[in-house]
Amino acid sequence: MRFFSDNAATVAPAVLEAIAAANRVDTAYDGDWLSQQLDGAFSDLFGTDVAALWVTTGTAANCLALSAMVPPHGGVLCHREAHINTDEAGAPEFFTHGAKLIPLDGGGAKLTPETVRAARRAIRPDVHQVQPRALSITNATEYGLVYTPDEVAALGEVSKDLGLGFHMDGARFANAVARLGCHPGDVTWRAGVDALSFGFVKNGGLSAEALIFFRKDLADVARMRRKRAGQLLSKGRYQAAQLLALIEGDRWIANGRASNAGAAAVAEAAAGRLMLPVEANEIFLRLTADEAASLRAQGFDFYDWGEGQARLVTSWDQPQHEIDALAAAIRAL
Repeated sequence: MRFFSDNAATVAPAVLEAIAAANRVDTAYDGDWLSQQLDGAFSDLFGTDVAALWVTTGTAANCLALSAMVPPHGGVLCHREAHINTDEAGAPEFFTHGAKLIPLDGGGAKLTPETVRAARRAIRPDVHQVQPRALSITNATEYGLVYTPDEVAALGEVSKDLGLGFHMDGARFANAVARLGCHPGDVTWRAGVDALSFGFVKNGGLSAEALIFFRKDLADVARMRRKRAGQLLSKGRYQAAQLLALIEGDRWIANGRASNAGAAAVAEAAAGRLMLPVEANEIFLRLTADEAASLRAQGFDFYDWGEGQARLVTSWDQPQHEIDALAAAIRAL
């Protein structure tokens, strides 16, 4: 019973069907009939005119977005626990040709306007120090907390005041929006976000993520960088098919609600052990080594997260009997 990562989840049947339906001759690269639909489909979803690009990984989405905003001599303000800082093997620096990540602190991997302003004030405006050019946040965060529209808007205002591009890593964007119950535009472009890495692989996709630009000038740069980075697939219709299948009929948000519901059920059983509130589909628990071993002996798979801590993640396709079994096992510890 895998609670290790939502990356291990299955592919949504609608996605496999869409890939099969796309299996006919069409124009290569972005010229196919499905890729040509992306801008319009995502513009309808967000309620504004956007440019939507398919890429194969979340790392590519994050790094292409940042490389369109930040020159090699610039910097990116982000949380110390941000995925771009801890889990992308230097890819942001590689894609930007050397831009520096400037890590900041904050509870639950969240940043505040005050933290961002203080960090900017601490950097001298001269050639001896890296000047920030972008702010990157994650929603839901690496600790499963969610930025509200007001919180994003406050950071968007700071970004505007400081002349920073504003990027959102939305690897679990569906989980955040499902939790908030808001329009996806309320927590992105209306709040000042310039570019969104919209995660699909964790939410029923196979091999496609969406890079959404609310500023078309950034999209023009990213298209060239996507090719240079080896992310422009000749048979891109199979990537576009996945994205369109998941936004059709709001499957993406339904899948996000499903994984959130599983996490909420586990969290209820583990109330006294929670390290942080459970707002999306990640659960961080206090477990002794013996307790962790007991759960694993019962067939549950999850990450150790430091001494006496564990991370469990529920997926969009998690069988209810597995969620019930895990909840019962935790209650019995």
